[in-house]
Amino acid sequence: MLMSYDVVIIGAGHNGLTAAAYLARSGKRVLVIERRDIVGGCAVTEEVDPELAPSCRVSTASYIASMLRPTIIRDLKLGSYGLRMVACDPGVQAAFDDGTVVGWWSDEDRMRSELGHCASEDIDTFFATESELMRLAAYLQPFFLEAPPDLHATGLARLAESWRMYRRFRGISGDEIAAMTRFLTGSLGEFLDQRFRSDKLKRLILSNSLYGKHGGPYQPGTAMGLLFHLLSGGDADQQAWQGHVIGGMGAISNALRGACEDLGVEVRTGETVHRVNVVNGRATGVTLESGLEIEARLVVSNADPKRTFLTLLEESDLPDDFLRDVAAIRMDGPAGKVNFVLSEEPKVNGMPSERTKPQRSLFTLIPTLQEAEDNYNASQRGELPERLWVDCVLASNVDDTLAPDGRHMLTCFVQYLPYELRDGSWDDRREELGDRVTELIGQFAPNVPGSVVARRVFSPPDLEARFGITEGNIFHGDISLQQMFFMRPLPRWAHYETPVRGLYLCGAGTHPGGGVTGAPGYNAAHAILRSAS
Repeated sequence: MLMSYDVVIIGAGHNGLTAAAYLARSGKRVLVIERRDIVGGCAVTEEVDPELAPSCRVSTASYIASMLRPTIIRDLKLGSYGLRMVACDPGVQAAFDDGTVVGWWSDEDRMRSELGHCASEDIDTFFATESELMRLAAYLQPFFLEAPPDLHATGLARLAESWRMYRRFRGISGDEIAAMTRFLTGSLGEFLDQRFRSDKLKRLILSNSLYGKHGGPYQPGTAMGLLFHLLSGGDADQQAWQGHVIGGMGAISNALRGACEDLGVEVRTGETVHRVNVVNGRATGVTLESGLEIEARLVVSNADPKRTFLTLLEESDLPDDFLRDVAAIRMDGPAGKVNFVLSEEPKVNGMPSERTKPQRSLFTLIPTLQEAEDNYNASQRGELPERLWVDCVLASNVDDTLAPDGRHMLTCFVQYLPYELRDGSWDDRREELGDRVTELIGQFAPNVPGSVVARRVFSPPDLEARFGITEGNIFHGDISLQQMFFMRPLPRWAHYETPVRGLYLCGAGTHPGGGVTGAPGYNAAHAILRSAS
């Protein structure tokens, strides 16, 4: 049996769906193939345990919307497909060992008051730093929805690239260039130690700067996270915006699917692509595990670069040096998730009584900077860190559609875990991680351990198995300077095309990287349409 399309897209993650929608808007006949029975990749909403806790749902993997591009929300009219997001305020909230809770508020007066209790000597420096970071982040903002600089362009194309760079940075001062260089290459820990005196403030800033990234806070390149979390998002295109998605992160994916199908995209779930078919150096379609062959003029992979090039193609389809470079891409995902169904809302020590339910929905259990550094080093030795770093989101405090009365949904992101354990296997020690996360939360919210109705633990290999992301890396490759911008996924291959003609990438392994932004899918679609024009 043979079927034919203009474009076949491998994987119905949010970037694959975004690319599909824009390609279909241009008149292409598009098919999206997804191996799971639901769309969304890591942006899904699922039951934690259907037997122990029916109808109790949580964002299984990704869990907060921050940089979903407003352009995509508007272009695809995602609000008309049910997408609704509610701003997190405070955007970050840290619980400390001394029984205090500190929030990072969007309102300056409220933030000044908050800092007055824990970092009075740092208040003016904090706001000056935040202003500086927002100005620098604004220079990077336009690159999110366009291809990275093409360092290998020649002739008129090179002149066009030079003009584009000039327009983006023409207002930047020498001091700002120096500051940008410092943030892109320097260490977060050194920056915070130089600027601030308050340990709590430094830990509050740390708590939102290194998610899913390799490297302790004192390693070079970790200051980059300060800029990326100040890029804009949400309906209002607001810098540093973060939001809860009503219905969980799967609501983003479902809205994208709705937009796709109304544009004529065919979405097929529960089918796995076995191989990208290549004839004379050109992709001609795909073969499914069922044996079905699907012809297409173009193939677009939303899978990560390693999965695409090392498992979906024959070695003979690619140059040897390219394969070596792909194999060297840093993966080994450093994070996991633990999702809970609780019978009570966590009662966090020191949570101010005036906080509303939505304001109580976030609390990060953040180590000191040095403990975080030690945690990362331990994870690289294959060890579980002594003092875990756990980010907690009580999603049901904002969204009562996730659970029936009497149930509360807590999703926990655990930073700095080894992909491979030195002693034992994750199959043997998975629940040990869950127990340690439960115990740690209990030190800050004593009622939690006794209120656990159901729990699901995802180690890095579990994320790999569930979501098809190589080595459980949630960003399809480490977010580091040597794997960003025109280096992502590889130098000379940062513009979504591949050495196989007619084969493109659209996932988080391409510029501008991970997170539920839709930007890689948007950029890939536009690159494909430009090359076809």
